Amino acid sequence: MKAFARLFSASLLALCAAQAVHAQSPHSVVLVHGAFADGSSWERVIAKLQAKNDEVIAVQLPLTSLRDDVAATQRAIARAHGDVVLVGHSWGGTVITEAGDNAKVKALVYVAAFAPDKGQSTGELASSYPAPPGSAALATTSDGFLYLPAPALARDFAPDLPSAQQRLLPVTQGPIRAAAFSDKVTHAAWAQKPSWYLVSTQDRMINPDLERAMAKKIHAQTREVAASHVSMLSQPDSVANIILAAVGQAK
Repeated sequence: MKAFARLFSASLLALCAAQAVHAQSPHSVVLVHGAFADGSSWERVIAKLQAKNDEVIAVQLPLTSLRDDVAATQRAIARAHGDVVLVGHSWGGTVITEAGDNAKVKALVYVAAFAPDKGQSTGELASSYPAPPGSAALATTSDGFLYLPAPALARDFAPDLPSAQQRLLPVTQGPIRAAAFSDKVTHAAWAQKPSWYLVSTQDRMINPDLERAMAKKIHAQTREVAASHVSMLSQPDSVANIILAAVGQAK
């Protein structure tokens, strides 16, 4: 019984400490990964946000449809203790554009991400600019999911990562259902909420000029970083800083 009492007391103290952190941080950051990735793609940014006592939730998307991915994101928003700064990378930008139409969401951050308009699909938006080099390497499974073979992940997705990190990407990548890129958004949250956009100038998966055009259209506070498509892994300080800027102005 004494051992149980000590364990219970320790658990209660840990819970109180967690609640104190949330009380100090009225905003929560919800991170939405893109295609060919999972929630672990944010790991270097998460540590930097947690060091500032921000509550952080990394969504694990099923990557089966826009509707399914929005539902997963809405569950994460519901779990958040405070108002939400919603962050999306790549395909995750489409997801936050739709899921951001939630009263708890106070700001949006796009990291080399798609920002479609109401009634527009990701595929339509992507095809409005010349195709980036990485698009030619996409492969398809027999049941209609897109993925990037290991050489393409290293060459086009994350060329600025050390080889040891590049070798991890094929292990954790999340194939996305190809039909999802034809799903149209029904809300454009950026039309009503403040937005930030981090352009990756060396991106080989989304045309950097398209990124700049999207940032301009959504009237985002825009920064640029000399990084590949995965700036959250290769330039985590730049990504964390723009998220923290959004948190600071959303207070």
